[in-house]
Amino acid sequence: MKTIDEMLHLALLTPEQHRQIGAWIAQADSPEAILGMPAALWQAVERASEVMGIDQDLVRPPALDAGGLACD
Repeated sequence: MKTIDEMLHLALLTPEQHRQIGAWIAQADSPEAILGMPAALWQAVERASEVMGIDQDLVRPPALDAGGLACD
């Protein structure tokens, strides 16, 4: 929900899209149920995700100094 809240804050989702997506997620009892979200809502999430660069974040290798693991 935090991600879709940020999408709303950045005006990447309309308030109505945010409400509908949030309601769908809240009623879903499994990841598979979330995947059943109507296509128009998925498209809105995908567009917002692209603008936010979420996909790039997921495929970026972790930084070697992540979490203070770097050796000095």
